[in-house]
Amino acid sequence: MKHAYVIGSPIAHSLSPVLHNSAYRETDLDYEFMRQEVTEHDLEQFMSQLSEEVIGLAVTMPLKQRIIPLLDVVEPLAQAVGAVNTVVPSGRVLAGFNTDVYGIVEALRESGSADERPEAVILGARATASSALAALGELHVGATTVIARSFAGPGSITLAEARLGVSTTHLPWRDTERAISTLERADIIVSTLPAGIADHWAELFTPRSDALILDAAYDPWPSKLAQKATSAGAQAVPGSLMLLHQARRQFELMTGHEAPTATMRNALYEVLHPHA
Repeated sequence: MKHAYVIGSPIAHSLSPVLHNSAYRETDLDYEFMRQEVTEHDLEQFMSQLSEEVIGLAVTMPLKQRIIPLLDVVEPLAQAVGAVNTVVPSGRVLAGFNTDVYGIVEALRESGSADERPEAVILGARATASSALAALGELHVGATTVIARSFAGPGSITLAEARLGVSTTHLPWRDTERAISTLERADIIVSTLPAGIADHWAELFTPRSDALILDAAYDPWPSKLAQKATSAGAQAVPGSLMLLHQARRQFELMTGHEAPTATMRNALYEVLHPHA
């Protein structure tokens, strides 16, 4: 049987199998999508042992940068962002893609008028933040400010900025007063922080009523950031919507079939809201 994996560590929480397996059933593909715990130390051996039955890999943290040197071809967008979240084998060639950018763009567009907003803020400065930066570029957003504890190190948004030819304003986390002011005037806010970390900012600022606020952390939902957005009349965009749209693109890359979006959306909803 042909199959695919989502790889990373920890991986038990991943909802990728829910999305992909529902799509396989809907399109009558006799495939299986599975979780596989793979650490940075295990990655090279795992990749060297891929069987011909593997149709693709969904790649999550901490492997999105680490996997790039092990691939034969990397699409320009993933190269520029510095993060690969999708691998598709073709014969002996391993090709890397980034569908997180697509997921962010589609999640924002589905939730409101996202194109050509004047000012955006990204919370965080690692791999997902780099994808958010590229997504905001596709949406033709104006000025972007990045608020983070650190802007250095492997996979940092600083490297992505250089490759994308984009300039942003870097605002240290500790500069609370300027950060609050920037968040309160932003048209779009994308939090790429782990679950619970953005709670710090949710308690300190009130967003614009016409703002779009995407919190990539979708469990638990609504997050405190999402609650603050809703209470202010702003549009809270769940990270699960980003997850859905990036998985749609993954499915199409791996199978060559059009993704059954409604089926995938319903499967995800049933898991995240079992008593709704």
